[in-house]
Amino acid sequence: MASNSVDPQADSTTNNENNENVLAKHVAFFDKNNDGLVYPWETFQGFRAIGCGITLSTAAAFIINMGLSRKTRPGKFPSLLFPIEIKNIALAKHGSDSGVYDTEGRFVPSKFEEIFSKHAHANADALTGDELKQMLKSNREPKDYTGWFASYIEWNILYDLCKDKNGLLHKDTIQAVYDGSLFKKMEEEKESAQKKS
Repeated sequence: MASNSVDPQADSTTNNENNENVLAKHVAFFDKNNDGLVYPWETFQGFRAIGCGITLSTAAAFIINMGLSRKTRPGKFPSLLFPIEIKNIALAKHGSDSGVYDTEGRFVPSKFEEIFSKHAHANADALTGDELKQMLKSNREPKDYTGWFASYIEWNILYDLCKDKNGLLHKDTIQAVYDGSLFKKMEEEKESAQKKS
């Protein structure tokens, strides 16, 4: 992946001229029928498409959809189908995170750069497994156990799927997950590998 330069001094409003909700773009990969909703079976399909196993994909579908559906459907009666409304995904943003998405789902470049300035010691443009653990620990908000759990799961899945042979999770990969482009690339790479075998 080509590394995109991020201006650490820019904030979310200067970087995103249209105040684009990149968190929605990140989630839209899982909306397989493009109806603005992500159902558990679409979450499952999305996780399988990026290379996760059946067990993880099943667990992710239940945990993610059950955890986010009500939050993204304010004022609506709960649905047993647990859809996530993409347009409202910023309402489901959890605590104890990196702050790279603001409360409206916009990308905050200075917070993205902070991941590396504070935690990337072995390599300025990548995180080791230990550095990732330290970052998660430093992002914890007191008694925010749900946020701790969500951050731990998200980052560890990303690390397991995307670390290189030296155990490094590269900056351009992390930026691609935030801007919504990583999942499509991973899906294409998986499909290409399957065609070759």
